[in-house]
This record gives sequence, C-alpha cells and structure tokens, in this order.
Amino acid sequence: MIDLHANLAAAGYELPKVAAPAANYVPYIVTGDLVMISGQIPFLNGEKMHIGRLGDDLDIAAGQNAARACALNILAQADAALDGEWARLDRCLKLGGFVNCTPAFTDHPAVINGASDLIAAALGEQGRHTRFAVGAPSLPFGVAVEIEAIFKIRL
Repeated sequence: MIDLHANLAAAGYELPKVAAPAANYVPYIVTGDLVMISGQIPFLNGEKMHIGRLGDDLDIAAGQNAARACALNILAQADAALDGEWARLDRCLKLGGFVNCTPAFTDHPAVINGASDLIAAALGEQGRHTRFAVGAPSLPFGVAVEIEAIFKIRL
C-alpha cells in the first residue's frame, strides 16, 4: 500500500493544501475508475512562485522546481478525490505538461521530468505514467509550468 505522506517526506516534501480553482472549473472529476485532475500551476499553499519563461529568465533547474510544485498540487487534488484512501489507487496513467517558453527552447521533457520524478518517488511503480511535454508562448498568471493528470482507481 502507498504511504504517500511518508514517501513525500523521504523525498523532502510534504503535501500542500488543496488549491482552489482559479476560474470556472472543478479541480478534479471522478468518473468510473478514473480521476481527472485539472491543470495545476506551481503555487504552493497560495504562495505565488515560479513565474517566468524557460529560455528567457528561467533555466531548466527552475523549470523542474516549478514542475515539482505542480506535481505536489496534483497529489493534493488526488488525495482529496480519494478521501486520503491511497489503497484505492491503481496507477497514474498520464501527465500532460505545458512549459511557458521561448520559441527556441526545446528541453520541455527535461522540465516536466521534475513532475514525473516526484510522482514516481511518491507512488513507486504505480507512479510510472505516459506523458506529453509541450511548449506554450504563455501560461496563466505567467507561471513557468502547468500540468494535468489522469489516475486510475479501484472501485
């Protein structure tokens, strides 16, 4: 069974407060055996952080930090969707990552690895997932990264 809090603590993190939606959408939907998590941005516990563009004023390491913050928010939303019952998790199926970057920036996968690595550390083998990583000319609030997720659960 997954001990999310212990796994995060071992990696040097803790689960943040669940972020409220920033616009007219819900943070997650549970439908059948899927949990769809809306795109999460790298603000933790309401603190604005990780503002900027990769290839301009941010480097890959800063982008990876932003992606890790997104992953923590994804896990917080999943925790809420599961009512903290991580024994119900079958696996993380997919992450979709958007990187705020210049047209010349091409290291999107390296940036989103920050989230993939954290999800794998927190969930073990059940955290291995499919993924996309693409560049965008801007993201909400000027953040560096936004990431969505799909999880499969046991009914």
